Amino acid sequence: MNDDDLKKDISINLSDRIIESVNVGTVDADMSTSHSIALGISKLSVYYGFFQAIDDVDLDIPEKQITAIIGPSGCGKTTLLRSLNRMNELSGARVEGEVLYRGQNIYGSDVDPVEVRRRIGMVFQKPNPFPKSIYENVLWGARINGFTGDEDELVEKALRQAVLWDEVKDKLNDSGLSLSGGQQQRLCIARAVAVRPDIILMDEPCSALDPIATLKIEQLMHDLAKNYTIVIVTHNMQQAARVSDYCAMMLIDDSAAGSIIEFDETTTIFTRPSLQRTEDYVTGRFG
Repeated sequence: MNDDDLKKDISINLSDRIIESVNVGTVDADMSTSHSIALGISKLSVYYGFFQAIDDVDLDIPEKQITAIIGPSGCGKTTLLRSLNRMNELSGARVEGEVLYRGQNIYGSDVDPVEVRRRIGMVFQKPNPFPKSIYENVLWGARINGFTGDEDELVEKALRQAVLWDEVKDKLNDSGLSLSGGQQQRLCIARAVAVRPDIILMDEPCSALDPIATLKIEQLMHDLAKNYTIVIVTHNMQQAARVSDYCAMMLIDDSAAGSIIEFDETTTIFTRPSLQRTEDYVTGRFG
């Protein structure tokens, strides 16, 4: 696909969303006047040993919106995403700066990282259901976090939120590994929402899926954004244009670490970005 074709495809995706925004009310350019902040990222830098992966990132993630982190491979998108619920600590990363959640720095010495990960869930690039039944997969995280309510009700609600209930309600005792790739990813999303998080992080959740499964996940993200804040990393520019409300553009800076060079509403990033480097990336000239 050449530059003109890519621009046309993205333009078609965005035109539908622009028309929709006119019908339901546009989002103010000043995000602070229209949306609460779910996560406030300030001067965030991440190191693996002597290697600096991201440098001095400042970013406010709006509540109950879908924010896409885009940029070329190796610029630190996944590192940034995993920093938002302290997953990087499991890989031995060192973090400087703040990530404020409900006014509290999640990297504070008195903050329990397990509780952080309960409130800020993660869906990974490759579906990773456990070798357990569908029912047990959904309940796994909830039980670890001390859930004592009606398990049947929780499983049904989570699977309905993941738009999977009608497909699996008669085979809840079957292995989660028996499902198709797209169904497995939705099962993982059901497992994440069963813990009742506020925020869901998604690291390229459709990269291993076919177009039909990808469409279902994208539709699911729109449904989930009514109740959850979603942050997604994606290399797919058409997907970012289709699903996200805001986009954060990352590139390698002068220190050879990744940083945010531009953040705005998705329609702005894809139609009239402030920086030439952003336009070059979203139109496929590099990356």
